[in-house]
Amino acid sequence: MYYSSGNYEAFARPEKPEGVEQKSAYIIGSGLAALAAACFLVRDGQMSGKRVHILEKEQIAGGACDGYKYEGLGYVMRGGREMDNHFECMWDLFRSIPSIETEGVSVLDEYYWLNKKDPNYSLCRATVNRGEDAHTDGKFSISDKGCMEIMKLFFTPDEDLYDKRITDVFDDEVLNSNFWLYWRTMFAFENWHSALEMKLYIKRYIHHIGGLPDFTALRFTKYNQYESMILPMIKYLEGFGVEFHYGVKVTNVEFSIADGKKQATRIDVIADGTENHIDLTENDLVFITNGGCVENSTLGSQDKPAEFRPEIKEGGGWDMWRKIAAQDPSFGHPDKFCYDPEQSNWMSATVNTLDGKIVPYIQKICKRDPFSGKVVTGGIVTVKDSSWLLSWTINRQPQFRDQPKGQLLVWVYGLFSDKPGDYVKKPMRECTGKEICMELLYHLGVPEDQIEELATNSANTIPCMMPYITAFFMPRAKGDRPDVVPEGAVNFAFLGQFAETARDTIFTTEYSIRTGMEAVYTLLNIDRGVPEVWGSTYDVRDLLNATVKLRDGQKITTMDLGLMERLVIREALRKISGTDIEKLLKEYNVI
Repeated sequence: MYYSSGNYEAFARPEKPEGVEQKSAYIIGSGLAALAAACFLVRDGQMSGKRVHILEKEQIAGGACDGYKYEGLGYVMRGGREMDNHFECMWDLFRSIPSIETEGVSVLDEYYWLNKKDPNYSLCRATVNRGEDAHTDGKFSISDKGCMEIMKLFFTPDEDLYDKRITDVFDDEVLNSNFWLYWRTMFAFENWHSALEMKLYIKRYIHHIGGLPDFTALRFTKYNQYESMILPMIKYLEGFGVEFHYGVKVTNVEFSIADGKKQATRIDVIADGTENHIDLTENDLVFITNGGCVENSTLGSQDKPAEFRPEIKEGGGWDMWRKIAAQDPSFGHPDKFCYDPEQSNWMSATVNTLDGKIVPYIQKICKRDPFSGKVVTGGIVTVKDSSWLLSWTINRQPQFRDQPKGQLLVWVYGLFSDKPGDYVKKPMRECTGKEICMELLYHLGVPEDQIEELATNSANTIPCMMPYITAFFMPRAKGDRPDVVPEGAVNFAFLGQFAETARDTIFTTEYSIRTGMEAVYTLLNIDRGVPEVWGSTYDVRDLLNATVKLRDGQKITTMDLGLMERLVIREALRKISGTDIEKLLKEYNVI
């Protein structure tokens, strides 16, 4: 496997890999990474679909990319996905996945056309005082000292950040700024999360710094992530004859490890309550989704809280990874991520409005007609003074193809599930759907004497607790996540958010798809380059633009510097006078 850039290989088709006719594949899990791996196996690996087996413990595919209407409960979206125009592996894949809505076009085509015609941007990023615009006004409001802390992190070697927390590299100059408000709520970072991951995110998305305050950096699908992304992939794979095996729990993968060679030899499963196993040869490729950010998630209802149940159970991603990791150090260290669910949980809720009574309060804040079929909030609206640090969003409506006309689906999440609410004086994790809706309505500015009635009769709210939703952000070091294909591996690879690949960042659709692509390309020795991570971190134009944007458009000549620093800058500007360097700096408003 090797990396490429540019369009020379982007449009090329690889030749059929040698010996692929004799190979089979077993894919553990059916999340985005697993489905992507299956797609690359049949598209680029040209493996017969009948030789590809997807083993899924649930009765439906998709993993964390969900979006379902549960009978007797209602619509549920545990989370949502924000996309970037430089998700190189993702768009490489979706150019080949046919739309399930429009004949003759790809998922990429429909996504591209939608976001061209209806570009994303927010008209209100945050509120205070029960629905008033917080007037962040597109500003980061970060001091020069805070900017220098971010710059220092940007240039700190990875190894100096192993096992460090964000609070080890940032102080209140950053943590009390609008920058951190935007960042932590958009990406679900907590102060105690990984400083290394924070650095990787800054470097990965340096080209989007200017688009963070108003979400112009983002793009969204038409419907929920399951219907817009997962279903087309399933239909594509079924067209190749790929075998989906639901209700199959994988409890362990056993390996033969000797003389530097590592081979998966057996998959232990539980199906229909019966223990069984699958014996493997070197021609049987195994793709392992280890860990899992939505493991142990629970749903509540309008009248019932979602239980906090972090106990790790047999047949889940964490238990399986622990058993695998015990066999070799190169298989990672799962307990670096799942040891403390109090540091990796947050809660979401799906609010289904049942009539038009709540809509005016929403419309007042988002400043758009929520029923237009176009962008509504343009991303999350963060309640700045919420004890739960509550955020909410309304994506294009309807979010489900069968969603009743005149109803809205609002996605809500709170980063602090253990803190008492501001209106409902209970921790979020102890609240029913109705109570979470009441807290939201309070912060939307609904008169207090109407809150309970509207939450009861004008909405149906389903809470969801996810104990490990940000486990991948926990502080870590090299080797804590296994490489996609560990050194010496001959017939297996790791997939998803807890596998290690260079330069890309977790909690993204791109990361999942990239691990699937790299795994398949490596094990089948596919003679085509995997698109490298977009190189904005090496582009001086993006670096200059981000520097100015972070300082809310101020030139470097206005920085609060000492006498010596000012003299150095003055002399440097004198030396570049009349050169292309001066022109470049002026073009990007640096000077």
